[in-house]
Amino acid sequence: MTRNQAVGNRYQQVTKYVRGKLPRRGLDRSREPSVYKEYRNPLALERLPTPTTEGGRGLWETIAARRSRRRFEGPITLEALSQLLWATQGITCPQAVRDLRASPSAGALYPLETYLVANAVEGLQPGVWHYRVRDHALELLRSGDFSLPVAEAALDQPMAMRAAAVFIWTAIVERSTWKYGQRGYRYMYLDAGHVGGQLHLAAEALGLNCCAIGALYDDEVNALVEVDGVEETVLYMSVVGPGERAT
Repeated sequence: MTRNQAVGNRYQQVTKYVRGKLPRRGLDRSREPSVYKEYRNPLALERLPTPTTEGGRGLWETIAARRSRRRFEGPITLEALSQLLWATQGITCPQAVRDLRASPSAGALYPLETYLVANAVEGLQPGVWHYRVRDHALELLRSGDFSLPVAEAALDQPMAMRAAAVFIWTAIVERSTWKYGQRGYRYMYLDAGHVGGQLHLAAEALGLNCCAIGALYDDEVNALVEVDGVEETVLYMSVVGPGERAT
């Protein structure tokens, strides 16, 4: 077993739950992190169109048609982008204690944050954006063409340059570990899988191409969205946009 394999196996073993040996910890509610990240002074704030919650393509048909498609050409509409963001992390059930979102999350702690590199979105200037969940809005963090840097950060995969939009999901680690300790790292990655699956289905329902990206240069992606890689770190990416629909 190589050293890298040993690290993965060791982590899997030390974060296992064993009957009769579950960790006991009291929860200090005063230290519970907020489930919302919002920037005080973004370069711009873009309110998104209201998402559609009725009609549309049937679920079973959408699941049967879903494929990972890597060919992209042209922009997407702001309405389509709004639908994709809502389908992944949007609030679907407002509650007094904690709003529930489109994708499931362990303990409803929602450690994930959604960033977006807008390459070609109608009505949205190119740049790096952050999804402000509570307001269903986008916050502009960096203005300009980042299609090349995001493709380089995605292990030099050209599809990230050609896609209309690149979704980047990070995790704020303390949101999960506050309650679950080191086991929380497992849940963050599971949450990322849930969100990525939702995006794939939503894109398919809209007739858009979509492909998940797990191979990435972590530090480069973290730098792109300006997070430290420790307290908040990238987990997953995905590209979306119109293009050839060959199976």
